[in-house]
Amino acid sequence: MGIDLPLIWAVIIIFGIMMYVVMDGFDLGIGILFPFVKGEQDRDVMMNTVAPVWDGNETWLVLGGAALFGAFPLAYAVVLSALYLPLMLMLVGLIFRGVAFEFRFKATAEKRHLWDKAFIGGSLAATFFQGVALGAFIEGFKVVDRSYVGGAFDWLTPFSLFCGLGLIVAYALLGCTWLIMKTEGKLQLQMHDLARPLALVLLAVTGIVSIWTPLAHPEIASRWFTLPNLFWFLPVPILVLVTLYGLLKAVARNAHYTPFLLTLALIFLGYSGLGISLWPNIIPPSVSIWDAAAPPQSQGFMLVGALFIIPFILGYTFWSYYVFRGKVTHEDGYH
Repeated sequence: MGIDLPLIWAVIIIFGIMMYVVMDGFDLGIGILFPFVKGEQDRDVMMNTVAPVWDGNETWLVLGGAALFGAFPLAYAVVLSALYLPLMLMLVGLIFRGVAFEFRFKATAEKRHLWDKAFIGGSLAATFFQGVALGAFIEGFKVVDRSYVGGAFDWLTPFSLFCGLGLIVAYALLGCTWLIMKTEGKLQLQMHDLARPLALVLLAVTGIVSIWTPLAHPEIASRWFTLPNLFWFLPVPILVLVTLYGLLKAVARNAHYTPFLLTLALIFLGYSGLGISLWPNIIPPSVSIWDAAAPPQSQGFMLVGALFIIPFILGYTFWSYYVFRGKVTHEDGYH
């Protein structure tokens, strides 16, 4: 039996996107939380928790996009044609967020509030349009003869807009629990106070999306609620509730590391639910990874390079987080 190259590349892309969501999610979440923190010193600490690693986090976004282009060119062409506007607006948000990171610390006290606003606005825009793109992806694309035939604004639906707002809540919780892990004192206590309502709002958002999606898409409802699939997939929502309960208990006892780890588990479970709903379609609702795959020669050639470069990315990512481990304080930075 030969190697299933489309499956291998699908796993690589899924892994890359998951790494991006986790790693860029908490630093976008910090920007979303900025309006809730008024003190300049506390805001400095918030940015310092991610300043050494934030730009490296976006490596995974580049990897995912490049892999999609090379391994599944049909999916790349259709998805980017359908989602051109939200993806461009997402990139504009990321640019504003990145520029604010660099210039905020160099600005005078009178001008710093402008870069604070750019950081907040860029983080909100990037997150919102990521969520909009995700919602539009779940709803699917109009494809005829391997070409996108929908309109430029087909992505603009109530469901996709709701997903954009939902992702803002998810990233805010991820950033909140990251700050619980990386800070101390008054700022950490403030994040403990924010974590509980954010977690409950995220539960409500997850519940609405989980009901809305199968109601709007009978094929997804059939996948989740027919036997024996129901028994196989039932652990996912149960684990979501158990994890959320553990998160609320950890926040109540002022734990430092557990809330962030449990939030990561929630993100992974949500990602798993998305995969269950759509697999193996890379262009919903009907184009599979095998239908959209590049020739085997192209995928095999790229795989050699990917297997060489991905360990290096994982290595420097691990090393950067290891070097900058520990708490961040007003006086000493990392300690």
